[in-house]
This record gives sequence, C-alpha cells and structure tokens, in this order.
Amino acid sequence: MDVRVLRAVGARVPSGAAVVGAAVVTAALAAGCTSVKQADSGGGSGSSGSATANSFGTPAAATDVKSGGKLVMALSAEPDQLDPTLSRSLYSRYVFSSMCQKLYDTDAQSHIVPLLATALPKVSDGGKTVTILVRQNVRFADGTPFNAAAVQATFERNLTLTASGRKSELGPISSVDAPDASTVVVHLKTPFAPLTAALTDRAGMILSPTATKRLGAKFASAPVCVGPFKFSKRVPQNSIDLVKDPNYYDAANVHLDSISYHIITDASIRAANLRSGDVQVADSLSPQDVPNLQKDGSLTVLQSPSLGYQGVSFNVGNVKGVGTPAEKINRPTALDARVRKAFEYSIDRAGLVKVVFNGMFDPACSAISPISEFSSPQAQTCTQHDPGKAKELLKEAGVQTPFPISMITSNNPDSLRLAQALQSMVKDGGFNLQIKPVEYASLLDQQDAGNFELLQLGWSGRIDPDANITNFVGTGGSQNVAGYNDPALDTLLEQARQTTDIAKRRDLYGQAVAKVQEADPIIYLYRQRNLTGVANKIKGVQVFPDGVIRVGFAGYGK
Repeated sequence: MDVRVLRAVGARVPSGAAVVGAAVVTAALAAGCTSVKQADSGGGSGSSGSATANSFGTPAAATDVKSGGKLVMALSAEPDQLDPTLSRSLYSRYVFSSMCQKLYDTDAQSHIVPLLATALPKVSDGGKTVTILVRQNVRFADGTPFNAAAVQATFERNLTLTASGRKSELGPISSVDAPDASTVVVHLKTPFAPLTAALTDRAGMILSPTATKRLGAKFASAPVCVGPFKFSKRVPQNSIDLVKDPNYYDAANVHLDSISYHIITDASIRAANLRSGDVQVADSLSPQDVPNLQKDGSLTVLQSPSLGYQGVSFNVGNVKGVGTPAEKINRPTALDARVRKAFEYSIDRAGLVKVVFNGMFDPACSAISPISEFSSPQAQTCTQHDPGKAKELLKEAGVQTPFPISMITSNNPDSLRLAQALQSMVKDGGFNLQIKPVEYASLLDQQDAGNFELLQLGWSGRIDPDANITNFVGTGGSQNVAGYNDPALDTLLEQARQTTDIAKRRDLYGQAVAKVQEADPIIYLYRQRNLTGVANKIKGVQVFPDGVIRVGFAGYGK
C-alpha cells in the first residue's frame, strides 16, 4: 500500500473565492498545449504574513488553553447528510473531523498516520489481504464498544448501502473478517493500492453498529461515531451543534464544551462575523478579504495548498442517476467532444486566477496537482486559451453560434461571480452560457440525478489520485455524475490501482489524464488555497493540505 502520498482533501465543493467582476478581459494566446507550473507551496507551518505563505496552524498545548467554552465556526455552505457512507460534501467533513474519527488520518506533511488503527496496514497474499489492527478500550458516543466487528460492519455498510458514496473508494473487496476484537482482515479480489489512503477519509470513519441498526439509512438524523464531540442537534440551513463526548478515549485532552457550525454563505459576511467576534473560525475566505484580515492583529489567516480542483462537468450520459449505466443524451455537449473542447479553448485559466482571484490560486488542467508525487509533465499538459480555435471546432461540429449552454452552480455570491466571469469569457469562443443558480444541497441532488447540462463544482481532493480520477470518470464511479464511460481509460485506471510501484502509477495516471483531456467530460479550471480565518484567542486550529479544518482539540487561550 502507498502510505506516503502527497496531499488530499475530499468532497464536492462550490467555488470558494470572490470574483472581482462579471467581465474578465483576457488576451488570446496561441493554440496548443503547455504545462501548468507548480506554485510556490512553501514549507509546512509558518506565519500568515504573505498572501501565499503556508500556515497550517499548531496544536494547542495543554498549558496554553483553558477548559470550557463554545467555539462557533462559520461554514460557507451547508453540509449534506451527516452520514459518512452517504456524504458527498467538504462541509460535512468539517463536522465529521470533530465527531467521527477514522482508522487513519493525514498529518501536516500529508503522510498517513494511524488514528483508530494502531499501525499502518500489513499487506500479504500478493496485495490481496490487508490486515488492520485497531484500538482497544474505546467506546462510541452511545457507549457501544468500538472493536473490529464494528469496523467490519461499517465496511459492509459502505459496500452495500444504496447510494453509498464509498463503494468505489474501497475498491474490489470480496469480504471483511474480524477474527478477534482488535484485528480486521480485508480480502481483495485484486490488489488495490489506494485502500489505505481511502481510509483517511469517510470510508475509514467507523459508525456505531447500535446506531446503524436502529436508524438504517436515517443514520444522518442522529449520527454516532467515536470522536472528541458528539452530535447534539441540527437546524437545517442554519446550524449544527456538537457537545463534548465524555465517552471519548482521550476526553482529557478535549478543551471545549461545544462546537457550533453556522451556515454563512456570503464570504464578506463570514469575514465581518470573524472581525466582530461572533464567530471564531471561518472557512473559505475570499482572496479579496485576506489582505485586510491579515492586518487585523486579533486574527490569523491559515493557508494550505490543495490537491483538489474547481472545474466544470458536462453531463454526457447520466440519465437515470449516478452509478447507473450511461445512456445517450441527444444534445451536442453530450454527443460531440469537439463542443466540449471548444468550451475549454474559450477559457483563459491564467487570466481567471490572476484577475478573478488576485493571483492567489493556481491554474489546473487535470485532477493531479503538480505537488503530488504522482504528477508528471504529461499530467500537467494544458490546453491553451484560443477562442478562435473554439469557434473553428464549433463550426466543425455543425452547431450554430452563439451556442447556448445551461450551467447550474451554487447560489452563494462567490460561485455566482465565478459563473459570471466564465459567462463573459466563453462568449468570445462562440458560447452563450446561461447561469442557473441552485442552493448547494439541491445542487448535489441535481448532479447525482443527472438534471444538468453543465455543472460548476469542485473537489476538495485526496492523497491518492485514484480518488480524484476514478470516482469521477471511471465507469460506475460513485461520483461519476457526468455519466462518462471509456473502456480504455478504465483499463489504465485499473492498472494503476493494482500496482504499488509509484513510477508505474505516475506513468499510468499521465496516460489517463491524456484520455480525459481528449473527451473533456470534466474541464479543470484552477486549484484553490485553503484560506481559513481564526481568532487569535483560539489555540489549536489546524488546516492541513487535505483541506479539513481541525477544531476538535482547540481551546480558548488562558
């Protein structure tokens, strides 16, 4: 198994940065391909004194914080279902980080480290048997003992529950055994290199078997896990409240009494609430707000790079819902790759990140970040901006211009400004982009159901590229909302899954990127930086490159 892969995140995320204006004026560049350059990602922790310096935060020392208090964190979008098996959004991962621990986690260097497991997995039988040892003397929030049987039950639920978002993440599991209370044995049909990395996210969050039996598919209404906090209540479209869990095995190092996640979709309002002290932590700061926030002596801006991306996805075959066999959709954007490629030629990524995002983000042309050890020149090849070429392709495809395309996007102000910028930009390539704003939770429902032509949404990323590619463009992938199928691509992705040789995987993913770029079911636009505001009176908030804001062990300074 690969246990030292760079970077992660994970979940569908709307655009999280403010846009300067609706119109973005860019100069036409020569047609062809170039490579995306790696931005300066800096070191691990550091000060937030510059716009691009990394600052992941530091753990809270027991001598520096006091017990008690309520922390309020502002979320830029409402989490979807609080069920790790079903969840698809980044914002649910923020909440899960405080209440649903995983078998493994990633540290500040994006290395995989044990959490509910006691060691990295032991792999045998040519990669087809994976043995995981888990903690003893641990209880779920409802008092149910945590043990290997609970891990087995969670894995089986992830593999069988209708609408599970974890099935394809776990790979070709044939069975899971629990020979004793501390040992889990996973049997695979074929070797699956990304498994350990998958267990650093929702696939590795272990659920109380008592609660899952009682609630079934309604587990999200009263989720029960192992964590420093436990679920208290949820007010839809408003807030989610957690309280300290006395059953937690390390409760002595949990300082806060409660955490309340407030939904505040407008970036400027999140920043204002942070300044006023109404919230102590705020996610997804706008690049336009960061310079002023950095000047505020009562606040700190944490920053980390991302392996995720923002992009647009075309519906090329999702007729009856994600995971169902692809069917023909009788419109040019689904039938003709030339139309999709023309749309890509219409986009000036460099202009987008420079003008719209104050240069704080990086252009992206694939699902593999330049900082990943799986990156290669082929994986970073990028189609250059050429609206003239776009019009030529539309003419070849036999469609009239301006060609109308309908795009759904999240209705928060930042996402709408991004959509307006794209609308202005692609006009020069012969497109009439029609924007359809949708509330975020509804957006997730529409993408899964296939009720869209074009979708603007991002992915927070994973430490193993398999979860950034296969789930989205592999046949039957749990997040293949585009309904895209390509047997040749599937073969490349399957070969990459079955080898632990990093050089071989790097080459295979480079070939996979080329295949995706030929068809363009997804057009990658840019990579965000994780920008998080924290009141200085709060100690111990951390944001690693996986994008998750960790507040479970934070506390008020003495």
